[in-house]
Amino acid sequence: MPNQKFAKNSVTIMTEMVLPNDTNTLNNLMGGRLMHWMDIVAAIAAQKHCNRIVVTASADSISFKQPINLGNVVTLRSQVTRAFNSSMEVFIEVTAEDIPANKKIMTHRAFFTFVAVDQNGKPIEVPEVVPETAEEIELFEGALRRRQLRLVLAQRMKPEDAVELRAIFNLDKK
Repeated sequence: MPNQKFAKNSVTIMTEMVLPNDTNTLNNLMGGRLMHWMDIVAAIAAQKHCNRIVVTASADSISFKQPINLGNVVTLRSQVTRAFNSSMEVFIEVTAEDIPANKKIMTHRAFFTFVAVDQNGKPIEVPEVVPETAEEIELFEGALRRRQLRLVLAQRMKPEDAVELRAIFNLDKK
């Protein structure tokens, strides 16, 4: 398996405490600060997978379901879900913990895409991802649909060429 790596080997966990400088006027974590942390933890997971310099290509569906409060401890967990030539999809899950109150909630989930590049900034091939657990397999199997959707939305793929999406919407039936 020289050109393959297990998904678990890319797992990266980062922990931050929400300080006053990180908050908005409602004493909640600013969205931009959270996105910054998400980009860092996802980039580290991508680098672990390919052992190369990586650049962010896209960030999908970051929805702010739960506010993260001043003083909360934020844990960001990332893992490469699948690789495509030079790109990798990375899943990020964010939890916020109020330690004195003994409360922990999952606040955000997102998928980022990274491209591995050489020293000249040119895309370079990355190892395949080998999923093992049920969750890793589910994320791996959905990655092609998410990739095709990203490409269609960016107008880099024609909708009719997105075979995974066609199957979901039964576009091949008459």
